[in-house]
Amino acid sequence: MSDCLDVNELKDSLKSLSGWKHDQSGDTISKSFEFKNFIEAWGFMSAIALKAEKMDHHPDWSNSYNEVHISLTSHDAGGITKKDILLAKFIESFAS
Repeated sequence: MSDCLDVNELKDSLKSLSGWKHDQSGDTISKSFEFKNFIEAWGFMSAIALKAEKMDHHPDWSNSYNEVHISLTSHDAGGITKKDILLAKFIESFAS
């Protein structure tokens, strides 16, 4: 199990993750993405799913046509850990 990030570590990590927001009520970080169509959104989700499986760290997410909403937390740790930041950075690099 990983240790949760403290407030300062989380703030520093979010500086490099454009558009990601910290939801204190659920202790998650989240972001929504918009694509041209459903196929692009689904392809994006598929790539993330493969990476998440390799990391053994899975996002909470939803998809509606061309929109994907992603929320990350480490359930076993009870908050946000380095794994969440690493997955968010992968998602950002893949989205750009």
